Amino acid sequence: MAPARKSSSLPAGYKEDHSKGAMLRFEESLPKLPVPTLEETARRYLKSLHPLLSESELEVSKAAVDDFVRPGGIGETLQKRLIAKREDPKVNNWIIDWWNDSAYLGYRDPVVPYVSYFYSHKDDRKRRDPAKRAAALTTATLEFKKQVDEKTLEPEYMRKLPMAMSSYKWMFNACRVPAIPSDYPVKYDYQSNAHIIVIRKNQFFKVPHTINGKQLNTTELETLFRRVYQRAEKAAPVGILTTQNRDAWTHAREHLLAAGPENKATLEAIESSSFIVCLDDAAPVTLEERARQYWHGDGQNRWFDKPLQFIVNDNGTSGFMGEHSMMDGTPTHRLNDYVNQLIFTNALDFDNPSVRSNLPEPQALGWKINDTITEDLAAAQRHFDGQIGAHELRVQAYQGYGKGLIKKFKCSPDAYVQMIIQLAYHKFYGKNRPTYESAATRKFQEGRTETCRTVSDDSVAFCNAMADPNVGPQEAAKLFRAAVDAHVKYISDAGDGRGVDRHLFGLKKCLREGEEPPALFTDPAFTYSSTWFISSSQLSSEYFNGYGWSQVVDDGWGIAYMINENNIQFNIVSKKLGAERMQFYLGEAANDIRDVLSATAEPPKAKL
Repeated sequence: MAPARKSSSLPAGYKEDHSKGAMLRFEESLPKLPVPTLEETARRYLKSLHPLLSESELEVSKAAVDDFVRPGGIGETLQKRLIAKREDPKVNNWIIDWWNDSAYLGYRDPVVPYVSYFYSHKDDRKRRDPAKRAAALTTATLEFKKQVDEKTLEPEYMRKLPMAMSSYKWMFNACRVPAIPSDYPVKYDYQSNAHIIVIRKNQFFKVPHTINGKQLNTTELETLFRRVYQRAEKAAPVGILTTQNRDAWTHAREHLLAAGPENKATLEAIESSSFIVCLDDAAPVTLEERARQYWHGDGQNRWFDKPLQFIVNDNGTSGFMGEHSMMDGTPTHRLNDYVNQLIFTNALDFDNPSVRSNLPEPQALGWKINDTITEDLAAAQRHFDGQIGAHELRVQAYQGYGKGLIKKFKCSPDAYVQMIIQLAYHKFYGKNRPTYESAATRKFQEGRTETCRTVSDDSVAFCNAMADPNVGPQEAAKLFRAAVDAHVKYISDAGDGRGVDRHLFGLKKCLREGEEPPALFTDPAFTYSSTWFISSSQLSSEYFNGYGWSQVVDDGWGIAYMINENNIQFNIVSKKLGAERMQFYLGEAANDIRDVLSATAEPPKAKL
């Protein structure tokens, strides 16, 4: 949870403007995302290439970089254009529109499995009944929603500095809408759309969460969920359309709208809803079963364009799925952590038994389905089955140790686990390849993310040493700590807006029509070094038992991880590259690093 803090403890330049509410009070005084110097990025870029390329390849890349940064060259011209955009008083963040479009809204592959992500909640033993679980989740979510709507939510902080909260606008009563060539987000007024959508057996129900200005209590919500369970009948799986390629979904949505006004009304009810609760007729038990259920399910009982979907199964297990385009994982992580904290600590009055006599029935939303739409549904199902069938998922729930022991080794937990991943990959392939870790840049106005390039000379030296039987534990431990230090340095720079990838992306976007791309952008190393054979990120909560998403290239891995006090959990996804082996290597790498550090740790001082 984000703690309140006194304005007097903030550095100079941060001012509080309460006219926009407590949540956004620092927004105007947050610094703008910086533009690093050409020389700084060139130096960091070449350093990141060194462990990835041969000497001859490096010479080619160095020549391309030198030409790019020479005085009077194209790089200088592009840099001036980029700085001019940053200094434009109408622009809060020079990258945000480019990035939202290129990385998300203009991206044509389906959101599931390639953009969506999930959290798996720990079991609520008090609420094995799915209607009770759904009602408690909804009540707690509405408590968080109230703070977002009224802008009373306390801002988050990074290294004691306030973070941008602007993306919270897209959390509730919002939706992604398919369009060609780029999708677009829509936002609805929360006061006139005080309802959620509940989906059961592919049937959509509009359920109010506020009546006459008063929010429904948990028992009232439970009553309405029970009515949905009683009334729901198997319906055409219209939600499967949201799993399609974005162009195909755009055309299918046009077919829905053309079929009649009933479909338009249903679409608007879904898109304007506060959030969605999916009541699945599934009962996942294992961590892999749960991950699959929350990540994609059977593709049918969902609306994948909504930023918030809570999923409740028949056995009372629950999770969350998020759509990524306008909001990164940290806000929804905070939401889910908060919701579960309220439930597990019984912080709200979840047991108020009163039920109003005028409680309305859930409103079943209808679809008019014609032959064209029936064909669209069948095509979407085939496409979904093919996409999901191509993926494998494994969970390494490592119980050997967690954050507690890592801190005793005096290491950054995140950097430590990144080295576990690097070592596991090296065990699998005998080498290291470009690796992405997400670094937050929310200390800047409208900030989102920057890339942390994990592979360094130090990380490769460490992995090579661990594969060499002639290298002893003292040397291996020394190389490990150097690799951890290098990672901490890079991710700190990235969080300060001084990574490589966003700056180069911005410079490339500054090329004008007809201008020849410089050699830097046509150099094969430019593409290779940002081909993420490992895409990784960390979000941790003691209330989650899973978190994950997809790989980003066909011959790569998606490795999401949680670092809790006594365990580390990895969600491993690939297109059938051998996830079971990667699962094994991650556990073995975690053991190997622990053993090396334990063998070289200073013995505890004897008590006098």
